[in-house]
Parts: sequence; structure tokens; C-alpha cells
Amino acid sequence: MKIPEIKRLVENYTIEDLIAAEEALINEEESTIEINGADEGEKLTHVFAAIYIINKIKDDNVDFKAALRDYTSKVRESIS
Repeated sequence: MKIPEIKRLVENYTIEDLIAAEEALINEEESTIEINGADEGEKLTHVFAAIYIINKIKDDNVDFKAALRDYTSKVRESIS
């Protein structure tokens, strides 16, 4: 998971673009947007994180950093 790529996705694409990209990756199809990552799994992680963060920003009226902290906290909880 690379924070700069997640931030780039959040800043440059709409939620609709990201959902379409997520569906394309899940269906092993080519995405219509550029997603950087070492493999399909990392690309999917970046898209999923960007979707979560955009929704968190809108729903809770927080900035990118707060939404990112919330996301990474949930990732850490799921790993431990």
C-alpha cells in the first residue's frame, strides 16, 4: 500500500471512476483509469482505500489526513 498513490487517486478521480476501476480489477479487465501498483492486488488495495477515504471525507466532513488515519487504523486492526 503506497500512500502517495492513494492520495493521487483521491485527488484526481471521482467516486464513480474509482468504483468502475474496482469492478474492472475484480473482473480481471483493463481499468479505464491509471492505477499504479506492483500487481493487481496492490492496485485493488489503492482503489479500495481511495473509495473509503473519499466516502469518509464526505460522510464525516474530515480532511484527507484524518480519513487516511482512520483507514490505516482499520487495516492495522484487521491484521492483528
